[in-house]
Amino acid sequence: MSIRFQADNDLKFGIVRAVRRREPAIDFASAREAGLDAVGDPELLDRASAEDRILVSHDRRTMLDHFRARLSAGKSSPGILILSQGAQIRPVVEAIEYVWALADPLELRDQSYYLPSISRPRFPSLIYSPKASRTFPGRLLK
Repeated sequence: MSIRFQADNDLKFGIVRAVRRREPAIDFASAREAGLDAVGDPELLDRASAEDRILVSHDRRTMLDHFRARLSAGKSSPGILILSQGAQIRPVVEAIEYVWALADPLELRDQSYYLPSISRPRFPSLIYSPKASRTFPGRLLK
C-alpha cells in the first residue's frame, strides 16, 4: 500500500510542486485540487482520513489540537506531518520523499510527526547505508 498525502490549505504550494517534481510517483493532493481550500481543520482531517491520505500542514497550533480531539473521539487517521513555516523547501521535500519511500503506513496511523527532522542530518545511516533497514524511525512528535 502506497502512502498518499493531502496538503492543508495553509501549506505552501511550492512544497507540493517540488515534491511532485522530485518524485512524480508520489500522490500529493493540494487543498485547492481537492476542493479543501476553504474548509476548517476538523473537516480537512475527516476528508484526508476518508481518502486514506496523510495530512501535511504548517499549522501546528490548531491542527494538532483538532488531530488530538479526533483521536480522543475514537476516530482514526492515516497520520499528520507538521512542517515548520520557516523550513527550507529542499529538506522538507527530501523528508516527505523519505516518508513515502521508507515508511509503513501502519506506523504512521494515528501519529503526528514533525518534519524535516527525519531528513539526512538526523538519520544518515537510514538514508545512505546500503545495509540500512527499510523501517521508518519511531514517533517524533506526540
